[in-house]
Amino acid sequence: MIKRTLYLDKIKEFIDKPFIKVITGIRRCGKSTILLLLREEIIQRGVDEEQILHFNFESFNYSEIKTGEQLYKLVKLQLNPLKKQYILLDEIQEIQDWEKAVNSFMLDFDADVYITGSNSRLLSSELATFLAGRYVEFQIQTLNFRECRSFNEEFQNTKKTNREQFEYFLRRGGFPVLHTAPYSLDSAYKIVHDIYSSAILRDTVQRYKIRDIELLERIVKYVFDNIGNSFSAQNIADYFKSQQRKIDLNTVYNYLNALESAFIIYRIQRFDVKGKELLKTQEKYFVSDPALIYSVMGFKDRMISGILENIVLLELLSRDFQVSVGKVGTKEIDFIAVKGNSKFYVQVAYLLPEQSTIEREFNSLLAVKDHYPKYVVTMDPFWTDTIEGIKHVHIADFLLMDSYV
Repeated sequence: MIKRTLYLDKIKEFIDKPFIKVITGIRRCGKSTILLLLREEIIQRGVDEEQILHFNFESFNYSEIKTGEQLYKLVKLQLNPLKKQYILLDEIQEIQDWEKAVNSFMLDFDADVYITGSNSRLLSSELATFLAGRYVEFQIQTLNFRECRSFNEEFQNTKKTNREQFEYFLRRGGFPVLHTAPYSLDSAYKIVHDIYSSAILRDTVQRYKIRDIELLERIVKYVFDNIGNSFSAQNIADYFKSQQRKIDLNTVYNYLNALESAFIIYRIQRFDVKGKELLKTQEKYFVSDPALIYSVMGFKDRMISGILENIVLLELLSRDFQVSVGKVGTKEIDFIAVKGNSKFYVQVAYLLPEQSTIEREFNSLLAVKDHYPKYVVTMDPFWTDTIEGIKHVHIADFLLMDSYV
């Protein structure tokens, strides 16, 4: 297994600390592998294997465990009350009332608890009710470009330039399984479509008791087709109205929230740079991995700019930046990234083929009168330069930068 140090290093700091470690992310993004890597780390610290209890609730071995009460009895039966226990629970949302059992583990035993789940509402409802102030969340993304390079070099012995590898990454996305063997594009998209179907069915339809699956899938396609564009739930409702299908606005909101909670999409708010406030309308939506779009709608050249924006967004999120879309008067900045006292701006485009395009991309950043770093990120193969302090960087190089500030 390749160690995903981007996440492991964050989680390792909390080993043996009195917090439940909650690892979330879309299905097949690598949560279970990170749990196995944490198990190895704990053993390397001198803990006996018998002190580690590891359960994956998608396994048929535990199909009879349905409730928190049954989970509690299972763990109590197997643990050693005389030694500290490390309890690893994979895909915990499969268990009803799991949060009550996890809370009891912390109260009744000398235990260090790690859980994974494929739904962000783990945190907003169940965990917040029973474990407020006693957990830390680590959201896992699919592979970023740097990790993709490592996987390809390890599993496929790839020796390509960074830009060649980026084009490979661009067409396949970052689900780890796709980079463990030389799958064709058709096979890769078939694998991802199965992941998508599982996330739709189990983490949205079943969990939120959605009845109109066809409507949900049409909303998904609308979002996928508008990656990188600002729109609102009202825009979606108006679109369906133009197609002679009436849809309640609350239904749109509920379906978008369900998709967001399953990590299929991310909602990024807009920020008024001059007014210094978040705006409540016309957000942008992105996907947790571009391959989801390809698996549902195919690869469309006209979407390339939005896909590149999506890739940059995921990179920033993986580095724990808070990200918003910038508004400067009538101009828009693709991303404002903030972490602590650090901040920078990013404008993303496919190519800069002519002067008018260059001016459009740079002028939005030039309208911001502060001294934080500013980047224009493209796939332009011919030139990189700095214009009035704004750095033009090829996207492959941008994704591999150690620091942006």
